Amino acid sequence: MGSVDRSALTRTVRGLWDDDILPSLSELVAVPAISPAFDPQWAEHGHLAAAIEHVQAWIAARDLPGLTTEVFELPGHAPLLLVDVPATPGVTAEGTTVLYGHLDKQPPVADWSEGLGPWTPVVKDGRLYGRGAADDGYAGYAAIAALEAVHAAGGAHGRCLVLLETSEESGSPDLPAYLAHLGDRLGDVSLVVCLDSGGNDYGRMWLTTSLRGLVQVGLTVRVLDGGLHSGMASGIVPSSFRIARQLLDRIEDSATGEVLVREMHVDIPANRLAEVREAVAAVPGTLTETVPFAGGTTAMDKDEVELALNSGWRPTLSITGAEGLPPLDDAGNVLRPFTTLLLSFRLPPTADAAVAFEAVKELLTTDVPYGATVELSRVEHAGGWNAPDLAPWLRETLDEAGKDVFGNPWRTVALGGSIPFMGLLHEAYPNAQFLVTGAVGPDSNCHVPDESLNLDQAAKVTEAVALVLDAHAKQG
Repeated sequence: MGSVDRSALTRTVRGLWDDDILPSLSELVAVPAISPAFDPQWAEHGHLAAAIEHVQAWIAARDLPGLTTEVFELPGHAPLLLVDVPATPGVTAEGTTVLYGHLDKQPPVADWSEGLGPWTPVVKDGRLYGRGAADDGYAGYAAIAALEAVHAAGGAHGRCLVLLETSEESGSPDLPAYLAHLGDRLGDVSLVVCLDSGGNDYGRMWLTTSLRGLVQVGLTVRVLDGGLHSGMASGIVPSSFRIARQLLDRIEDSATGEVLVREMHVDIPANRLAEVREAVAAVPGTLTETVPFAGGTTAMDKDEVELALNSGWRPTLSITGAEGLPPLDDAGNVLRPFTTLLLSFRLPPTADAAVAFEAVKELLTTDVPYGATVELSRVEHAGGWNAPDLAPWLRETLDEAGKDVFGNPWRTVALGGSIPFMGLLHEAYPNAQFLVTGAVGPDSNCHVPDESLNLDQAAKVTEAVALVLDAHAKQG
């Protein structure tokens, strides 16, 4: 096995993105493949199946020796596309490489800019706009393009499986069943490449080295079986909203935002603290410059390192929904019977989500003021993920990619969100190496209006992945 022809590698990746990927990915954007949690009738609507069929057809037509595609749909689960590419001849490195992405999308939401829309692909200023372009429709294309580039450049790769699921935006509830079903097919996984992430700018490659966990719970405080005239009942019946405020005071300091649930806090590892400092120094201001603060609103701290630690390694609470509060036009003089708040906690990567939930449950349901009824609903909890240390071969390859592809050293990010697949794979294959990266930047607008994919960054990430695949095949 010879060395990779770098010029051929770059030329192949760029050509694929310009001529083959962009047209097909644009068509994928037009498919309203909303994730099952947001489209309970997904099976009847058929959009997830259409997304898989579209990408499968494009992949099946590629010129990769021995490539096969197969769609799996276990009963009651959203479908999954698996692409199997055998190792190039002469590769003796053991283990399977799994390249992960997803084809389901967030809901469209309103208020896209003029000329843009969730299902209307638009190429403008080096970006592809539309829902699912960056999160995460491009991933399958990038994975296949990286493999094609390795072949075109005279490189090598081990056996690769490209796994594209369709329930990630719903929290990947279907993924464990598929991993169990495909366990023998996956074999011994030695490298995981996840393309569902990104970083703080487009000037370098960003590695996600940790993901936060979560606890979600709907808190309902009920004081009446029916509403009463507020002029007659207030002062006699306690306000459900006030009781909810008291309960929230048990779990969060309203003055600072500090979460008071001790089970949610962890010691921050020294290596992650060092990475955060390096990342902030590399791109100062990035954590706040793209935030659309209203008026004179400021960030929670002036120290960017503290902000990065808040969003990656400390617990936080967001109130993401409410019920029992009528719209202003319908809000009469009524003492309402109940208040429901949806509490969304983000947990440090190494916190125990189950233990954290039990602590929250205890704090919210014990010694409730005035003996009010407390109901908990919509309970969900999932652990985070902390990446294993990089093997020397992987670190050296990333150093090379940083220098030759991006022109800047790679840096790391502690991602505030969750990618359930990472924890599942790490638990199943504790000795595997993980490369969690992607083309998403601070202004990619994932989950909100005007989502876009930076096409140049996507091509660079593709080239870097190709280098990693080649290095993985030649290690040892």
